[in-house]
Amino acid sequence: MDYRHVPIQECGEPLQELPVWISRVDHHPYACLGAPYGRHSPFMLRSGVLARLLKAQSLLQRHHSELSVHIFDAYRPVAVQQFMVEWTFKQQATRLGLSPEGLTPQQRSALYTEVYQFWAAPSSDPATPPPHSTGAAVDLTLIRREQVVEMGSPIDEISERSYPDYFGNACSEPGRTFHQNRVLLCDAMRGAGFNQHAREWWHFSYGDQMWAAAQNQSAAHYGPAVVVQEHP
Repeated sequence: MDYRHVPIQECGEPLQELPVWISRVDHHPYACLGAPYGRHSPFMLRSGVLARLLKAQSLLQRHHSELSVHIFDAYRPVAVQQFMVEWTFKQQATRLGLSPEGLTPQQRSALYTEVYQFWAAPSSDPATPPPHSTGAAVDLTLIRREQVVEMGSPIDEISERSYPDYFGNACSEPGRTFHQNRVLLCDAMRGAGFNQHAREWWHFSYGDQMWAAAQNQSAAHYGPAVVVQEHP
């Protein structure tokens, strides 16, 4: 689904740091690869989106007190999006036994098509921002008593296993449990108003263009996020 045609009516909500008590990855994976965050934190969301994330946590624990959301990634500057698209492109080429520098135009095109099924284009156009660059998208999973819940595929895997319903028809274990765990996460997030990415079980957003297109809204609430620099 192409969502980039949806107009944006920026609401002006600020980015807010996630509360320290919300579980998250200890060492941010993209930062560890050298992604150019600068002084920006990846654990920020628009204030209204953060409020909905906290609602999702509450909904989850209402019936499953042993579970909590576990944040993998949230705010992502466009420069980081560009870095990760290129890094993923090179990884995919290597996985196929190809040299990233020696690809034919047809091979490059095919690989980028594959990458862009999962990674949004790193657009600097304010009319078509990547979802994470708006501060309206979050990548997350679940933890149970401080142990990460198994979902059947790692976050960011480029394969059909990442599709939310990939294990939906599983008749045996562990596929059935993988699907049940994904449903628990999805139900909590949707209950708080989020939309799930069609190809990523871990990606949810509220108020961005992807959300607006999926929810048949006339406009998105969030465009490119502005990080307010704190003065010493």
